[in-house]
Amino acid sequence: MTKKPYYWNKAIKVLSKKDKIMKGLILKYPDKTLTTRKDLFYSLCKSIIGQQISVAAANSVFKKFSKACKGKIKPGNVVVLNKLKLKKCGLSKQKIKGIQELAKKIKNKTFDAKKIKYMSDEEAIEYLSDLRQIGRWSAEMVLIFNLNRSNIWPIQDIGLLRAISNNYKKKYHPPKNFVNKLNKKFTPYCTVATWYLWRSIDDEPIQY
Repeated sequence: MTKKPYYWNKAIKVLSKKDKIMKGLILKYPDKTLTTRKDLFYSLCKSIIGQQISVAAANSVFKKFSKACKGKIKPGNVVVLNKLKLKKCGLSKQKIKGIQELAKKIKNKTFDAKKIKYMSDEEAIEYLSDLRQIGRWSAEMVLIFNLNRSNIWPIQDIGLLRAISNNYKKKYHPPKNFVNKLNKKFTPYCTVATWYLWRSIDDEPIQY
């Protein structure tokens, strides 16, 4: 893990001034911040595994997947795993295809992770979404947790929507216009706001 993003201290000051509920969350969770593993393949695998299942279920599957990779989640270790071994980890057929194809593309360099650093958020999401099993949500998780982009607002994320409902006393799902209003208010630090909203419903910080 690395240090907190360079913009973090400024972001929490700005967000605290803009929104009293966000200020309360920032004061409540001073212990940790967003970090990055700087390992795109690891983050992509974790985001694929985490799709459409609970955090607890995803963690369970990921532990088995990591064990199958002998503790080193690298393309070379994944390409040699057969479908049966991956299935035993708890992976669905589609997730197996997504992870296997990702490993092959990174290994044979048909997917160039280094390009993403020079792309805008939307360009990066589009590039990542060309990969099997990587949609907008998975791409946004990568931009948040791997690249630490400062202004990602993943409105497809159930946890974020639930946290908005809980903290702002809105019915679930929160109204789209209210979610958009928060997006504008928190820009250019939506990632930081998202992280604190996630913390409000899960004491253990999420990490992809």
